[in-house]
Amino acid sequence: MRRLWTSSIPASGASPMEAADLEEAIARANRNGLLLGERGKEIGGAARRGRDGDGDGDAERRAESEGILKWTECLNSLLLLTLSGTRIKTRKRNIAAPLDPAAFADAVVQIYLDNAGDLELVAKSIESSDLNFSRYGDTFFEVIFTGGRTQPGTTKPDEGERHPYSILEGEPKREVILPYVIYIQKILRRRPFLIKNLENVMRKFLQSLELFEENERKKLAIFTALAFSQKLSGLPPETVLQPLLKDNLVAKGLVLSFITDFFKEYLIDNSLDDLISILKRGKVEDNLLDFFPTAKRSAEGFSEHFTKEGLLPLVEYNEKKMFEVKLKETKSALTSLIAEEADVSEVIETVKQRVRDAKFPEIEVVRMLWDVIMDAVQWSGKNQQQNANSALRQVKTWAKLLNTFCTNGKLELELMYKIQIQCYEDTKLMKLFPEIVRSLYDLDVLVEDTILHWFRKGTNPKGRQIFVKALEPFVNWLEEAEEED
Repeated sequence: MRRLWTSSIPASGASPMEAADLEEAIARANRNGLLLGERGKEIGGAARRGRDGDGDGDAERRAESEGILKWTECLNSLLLLTLSGTRIKTRKRNIAAPLDPAAFADAVVQIYLDNAGDLELVAKSIESSDLNFSRYGDTFFEVIFTGGRTQPGTTKPDEGERHPYSILEGEPKREVILPYVIYIQKILRRRPFLIKNLENVMRKFLQSLELFEENERKKLAIFTALAFSQKLSGLPPETVLQPLLKDNLVAKGLVLSFITDFFKEYLIDNSLDDLISILKRGKVEDNLLDFFPTAKRSAEGFSEHFTKEGLLPLVEYNEKKMFEVKLKETKSALTSLIAEEADVSEVIETVKQRVRDAKFPEIEVVRMLWDVIMDAVQWSGKNQQQNANSALRQVKTWAKLLNTFCTNGKLELELMYKIQIQCYEDTKLMKLFPEIVRSLYDLDVLVEDTILHWFRKGTNPKGRQIFVKALEPFVNWLEEAEEED
């Protein structure tokens, strides 16, 4: 039987790992050589059978010899490479170091203890440390907020060292919490990738408000307000505001308490417009009532709560917002009724009902009615005469609707101002102003005194000179008729 080549002595200077690689390569070469030899036997047998079984085995021996020769060459090349110091490359394996957040947390806590909680000294020590912040960013912010690690999925302290200089250990005052915001800002400027970890930890805490004491929730609210006030490295508002909309937190009133403290603190240094901008980016501007428990979720409940908390500008803003929403809904409903050519009496009753429910001011009702009447017109793209006829026909059709709500001279004058503005801003109506006014006069919507007052003392400057000149012949006719009377 043929003997296989073996090597029990590693190449000179080879490490145990290199020797093991060599033995593995030799074993592989042995296997390949045996396969080549067996293949040689098969070829030789086939050649012998091809000569009707009369062969003398030369072909078999020749093929087997060729296999052995190739096997030997392979081993010699391998041995030469090893003896010359050439390393045989082996496939590298990804070796993942085990996570050890406890050791990281203990190291950060020790930095706080060594510097007695002085945030400037702590920041310098952290800057010069070689701690793996990219791997333990969440743990780092847990130490900042709570003084140590928290248990997974909760805010309860985990085992390990703790320090007494955390945000939640201090007083719920802006002068106490602001230095922490500035301290975090410095760290984020040096390590901007940590902003995602700050988001993670804040989201975790805000979704678990019920696990904090009342004064701790207030500290979180103050920190959040100061973080936005200081524009803390692009902290996205949706990260903070969206997690608050959990049904169980809202039902307990915890969210309303948190958001109230947040609003009050933020508005100390910032305007209402700044706050509204944050609410818009947080996608909650139109859903402020969602922060209220169901029993208090109403416009009246909103106004009562924030008026009591001294946030009157926010109350006024919300009332205006609610008014605009109701006005838009009413306009849409009335435009549909008019476009469908509903009975005038039906539209009048619908308007009265919506005015009672929404408490629209009379002036807003008049402005809204003119808008919906014109919005329901089917305008032509190019035919100016057709547009003029359509507008005048619409005015005549719905004059009764206007007459019902234009009940005094002040409202009539407001209607004229509204028509003036639209005719000035809409080129297809520019030349129709005098015809519309005369039509409304003929249909008893506008009285003579209102038209003359607008002509002589009107205050709206938009297109006034153009429209005064266009209306002058009609005004002259009114004045002549008055003199004759």
